[in-house]
Amino acid sequence: MILLNFSHPLSPDQFDRLTALIGRLIERVLAAPAQFDQAQPFGPQAAALIDALALTPEEWQTAPIVVILPSLNFIAASVLAELHGRMGYFPAIVRLRPSAAVVPTRYEVAEVINLQSVRDAARLKR
Repeated sequence: MILLNFSHPLSPDQFDRLTALIGRLIERVLAAPAQFDQAQPFGPQAAALIDALALTPEEWQTAPIVVILPSLNFIAASVLAELHGRMGYFPAIVRLRPSAAVVPTRYEVAEVINLQSVRDAARLKR
């Protein structure tokens, strides 16, 4: 499994929880924190961010990939569109949430969302 992390690094606890949820070993973590120039179009910046990961076309289409999206919605949408174009399907994404009653705020892995399954279920409602 390859983890594409466009957000903050995972703590050991977060990493262990994610591994437990997906039921597979994460063999590679490709970190690419998303910092976009707000004055420039996001499409080309998303393409450059994904290019920097240096995965081959074969890896994009065949490797098991899970994604932690950037937190800014416009960047996340641009990155997701770029990923879909390269992969041919929507990837599974990791949802983080604030841990309850923890000061300072810490985040925990809440779930892994299979976006392709969400998309496929939505198609039945057309």
